Amino acid sequence: MTYSKLELNGKTAVVVGGTSGIGRAIALGFAEAGADVVPTSRRAEQVETTAREIEELGRRSLRITSDVSNRDSLEHVLSETIGAFGKVDILVNSAGTTKRAPTLTFLEDDWNNIIDTNLTGTLRACQVFGRHMLERGSGSIINIASLSTFVALHEVAAYSASKAAVGSLTKSLAVEWSSRGVRVNAIAPGVFRTALNQKLLDETERGREFLVRTPMKRFGNVDELAGVAIFLASDAASFVTGEIIAVDGGFLASGVNQ
Repeated sequence: MTYSKLELNGKTAVVVGGTSGIGRAIALGFAEAGADVVPTSRRAEQVETTAREIEELGRRSLRITSDVSNRDSLEHVLSETIGAFGKVDILVNSAGTTKRAPTLTFLEDDWNNIIDTNLTGTLRACQVFGRHMLERGSGSIINIASLSTFVALHEVAAYSASKAAVGSLTKSLAVEWSSRGVRVNAIAPGVFRTALNQKLLDETERGREFLVRTPMKRFGNVDELAGVAIFLASDAASFVTGEIIAVDGGFLASGVNQ
């Protein structure tokens, strides 16, 4: 029996939304595991910073901006990456947006923006990079789902709907593409403290409820997402497809905690 190693040596990864938060942590984790990594997002300064960090880890990178609402920009990332590295083995879809408001009065424009970014943007990237992977007969796509793929979160109906759909899209693509060598999985992060949500988590009742519902009794560190991403991207996960893996400190397993 041949054991597939849990490493990414010789692989090329593109991380869409890979310059901040979850995406950045995964991009840097991939580099530490041996991959050349292209972190792309809309902000050129963040692309520059993250690409430099990847290079400081001894791996190769590129500086390319993209917008998941613009298919041409994703095609450009694919073309530039193939030109530089010859292939794309791994795609991570981490670009996302949200807005909290009562559903009864939620603006349709805000709804459409969230669906277009979180769901249709994921589809666009899967189509653009998936075509290349299917032509090669090999690839791993990792989408970013959410706790709200499985459970409702108060007053974020558009976000929850988009992430539930990302979970369904992940399974649909796995069914269509896995027999042709392209595995499609998703990660559902729990609650991770970032600079953007620190005040909400530490100073509001919503944050306290998240903590009570998490059996590990702490919030996650975004670096703790890298391990499962490396696993899903690696040949060690060669028979894993169509899965949504929660990294949530036990949140989804939680009933009564006290």
